[in-house]
Amino acid sequence: MKFKILAMVVSSAVYLGVACKNDNSQDIAPDKLFSAPANFPNPVYDFAKNPITENGFELGRALFYEGDLSRDGTISCAECHSQPSGFTHHGHDVSHGIDNLRGIRNAPPIQNMAFQKEFFWDGGVFDLDLFSIAPIENPVEMDEKLGNVLAKLCKKEKYTALFQKAYGSKEITTERFLKALSQFMTSLVSANSRYDKYVRKETGGILTEEELAGMWIFKQKCASCHSGELFTDQSYRNNGIAVYNIDDTGRHRITQKDSDKYKFKVPSLRNISVTAPYMHDGRFYTLEAVLKHYSESVLDVPTLDPALKNGQKLGIQTTADEQKKLIAFLKTLTDDEFLKNKRFAAP
Repeated sequence: MKFKILAMVVSSAVYLGVACKNDNSQDIAPDKLFSAPANFPNPVYDFAKNPITENGFELGRALFYEGDLSRDGTISCAECHSQPSGFTHHGHDVSHGIDNLRGIRNAPPIQNMAFQKEFFWDGGVFDLDLFSIAPIENPVEMDEKLGNVLAKLCKKEKYTALFQKAYGSKEITTERFLKALSQFMTSLVSANSRYDKYVRKETGGILTEEELAGMWIFKQKCASCHSGELFTDQSYRNNGIAVYNIDDTGRHRITQKDSDKYKFKVPSLRNISVTAPYMHDGRFYTLEAVLKHYSESVLDVPTLDPALKNGQKLGIQTTADEQKKLIAFLKTLTDDEFLKNKRFAAP
């Protein structure tokens, strides 16, 4: 029931009031700003309802870096999603938002969003076009109301001009606002790491013997959860870490099923070398610490994932040499082109 109520509340927000109304709208022909990489699955996002245009992308980029999305103008989306860190809040175990308030979870990366079915660590949002409402109205993130955001944007000539370019009129609606942000976020495709070039047999796609050995170990011991080219099966699992915050029950907060207690979404491992700290609460600051947990510290809890119950010992046992090779492979998933692409930086 809680999940259904959330869906109704968030969905209804798309039809909020309109500011800066101007009825001289016109269609804008879509530009080719998104394409699924050859080694990726088909996107989940429905581009038919929100085709990316050059002007829509530029509007979304401006909004992503706009502090006025928050109550006091100090917190933009980029505050917790920094490009050099894979659009994460690098170095923060949990995100710091308005008035330096701390949230309860680590900020997940903003990358390859068009391929995801659900969002956030608990999957509480199921449509990217509704995604941005949550941080804007969260009292410890941006602490603002969507209507106030629209009113502030309406007063800025910069934004009335950008909405005019993107949509053919100065009309600023919640739907246009959210879809512009989606246009920017769906463009954030990370698929040009050394690993990708190796898989696609492209120039620069060379892996060392150590990295290839790490890839083999990864496929044997890690790929059941971090599967496919997204390096996540997008499921929700309990990986046997100690519970620091008993009130954050993960997926259970959405479904209210006891079987989902303390399960969190399997994160993608793309750009993992720059997105520390790790886990939903950012408790591990190094990849070595993560691998040590899986090898030595997995707890036998009621909803522990079956994949971590192999034989007499819990977890995923790896030697020091295997861990070294695994980390070498994981570093090949770093996409420097994505992390340094000026088109994704602040306008």
